[in-house]
This record gives sequence, C-alpha cells and structure tokens, in this order.
Amino acid sequence: MNYLFPLLAILIWAGNTVVTKMSAGAIYPAEIGFYRWLLAGLLFTPFLLPQVWRNRAAIAPHLGKIFVLGVLGMALYQSLAYFAAGITSATNMGIILSLMPLMSLALAIAWLGQRPTFGALFGALVSFFGVLEVVSAGQPATLLHQGLNSGDLMMLVATFAYALYSFLLKKWQLRVPAMQLLYLQVLVAVIVLLPLFVLSPKTGLSAHNIGLVLYACVLASMVAPRVWMQAVHRLGPSRTTLFFNLLPVVTAVIAALVLDEHLASYHLYGGVLTLLGVLLAERWTTPLRKVTTAPRP
Repeated sequence: MNYLFPLLAILIWAGNTVVTKMSAGAIYPAEIGFYRWLLAGLLFTPFLLPQVWRNRAAIAPHLGKIFVLGVLGMALYQSLAYFAAGITSATNMGIILSLMPLMSLALAIAWLGQRPTFGALFGALVSFFGVLEVVSAGQPATLLHQGLNSGDLMMLVATFAYALYSFLLKKWQLRVPAMQLLYLQVLVAVIVLLPLFVLSPKTGLSAHNIGLVLYACVLASMVAPRVWMQAVHRLGPSRTTLFFNLLPVVTAVIAALVLDEHLASYHLYGGVLTLLGVLLAERWTTPLRKVTTAPRP
C-alpha cells in the first residue's frame, strides 16, 4: 500500500510532461506557467496563509533561501520546460529529466566535497551516452555539425535547475513545515513570473486549454508533491527516490498513447542507458580510494 504513494506521484508528473507538450500551441508558455502557480497559490492560501503568518518568526530568517528555491524549482524549471515543449518531444523531455538525481549527486560531490563513488563516475558516463543517443536521434556524430536541438538544450538546463533545487533543499534542511515551504515557493514563482506574463503575448484561457492549466495546477503542483511527501515519510528518502527512475518509462508510454509519439529504437537504447547510469550511481556506492603518495626515502 505504501508504494502507491510514490507511484501515484510519478504517474502524475509523467502525465504533466505530456500535458506540458500538449500545451504547446494551445497556450503561450508564459501564460500557463503563470496561471499554474497563481491558481495553486489561490487554492493554498485559505489553508496555509494563517499557518505561515503564525510561523512568520521562524520563517523570516530563511526568506532569502526560500526565494532561491522558488526561482529554481518552480519558476525556472517549469518555465523552461514549457518553452522546450514547443520544440522537442515529451519522450525526450522525460528521458532528459531522468538525469536529475545524477546531477544532484554530482553537485553534492563538487559542492560538499562528498567522495565520488565508482557508480557515480561510471553511471555519469553511461547516462551521458544515453542522453546523447536520444538528443541526436540515434546519430551522435551529427551533433558535431548541427549542434543540440534548442528544445533539448532548454530541457537540460531546466533539469539542472531542478537538480540544483533538490540539492539545496537537502543541503539547507530548512526548519519550515513542508506544506508551508511549498506554499511560499509557489508565491515566489507567481511574483517572479508576473513580469514575463505581462510582457508576453496572450492566448487567454478557453475550453481548449483550461484542462491543461488545471492538471498542471491541481495534480502536478498540489496533489503530487503531497503524496510524494507521504512516500518519503512512509518509505524514507532513499527508497522513494528510486521510484523517480520510472519517470522516463511512464512518460514514454503515456506520450505514445496520448500524443501518438513514435518510439524509435534510439529512444529505447538511450532511455535504457540513461536509466542504467542513474541506477549505477545510486546503487554502486563503493568510494574511490584516495591516491596516496609513497614516502620518500
């Protein structure tokens, strides 16, 4: 029964990747990004604003860090994904997003001086070739002449932003209740995205796109984080994180069923390599030995 919580969160987030792709052409990226967080903020406010106000003394010292988290995890990550969706496929987006745990691990090694493991180094190499296979459509040599698809590049930057968000969230360990922290980050996203929304062209909400906004807001922004928190509470962070590896597979299946996206062989090979690399990094934890210098005679 406990496993239903992370599985439900992954199913919702995979569906949101497909919804993000469906939003391309139905609503401008700056619009859905702003409406998503604005509506989430309005729905959260009656329940969480009183709690935040009562807890304001404990929250105040962390406002700078909360702002950084909101920009990275809410505003930057999802906005870039909406812009990328107009150029690349949902399947590509899901496979690239699966690099997030590996990027977080790399940040921990580089920033905190955490000793690298054999799995981290070898897994990074394997995942790199996997993503290379996907973004080059099975022809890595063409990247030397044509470069990287701008949609895939934006998705890589978005994934790194979310990896940095996840790393900082773990590093800072802010003593703020989880739902209050989520609510404050949503408010940051609304404030940060407001200028982009004002300056961008508008499609407007309609019967054609309101369902996409509601899915992104209610399910992806409110329900999925809540059930993921429950999963972490019930299973622990390490076991819960492993379920994130299902994201590219579930995304590819939903994209094939809903969007009729063609699953080519390079998606299979690249996806398997990417997933294998992440699993190696997470499970093969033998640390590299320190290089010692022999004493001089």
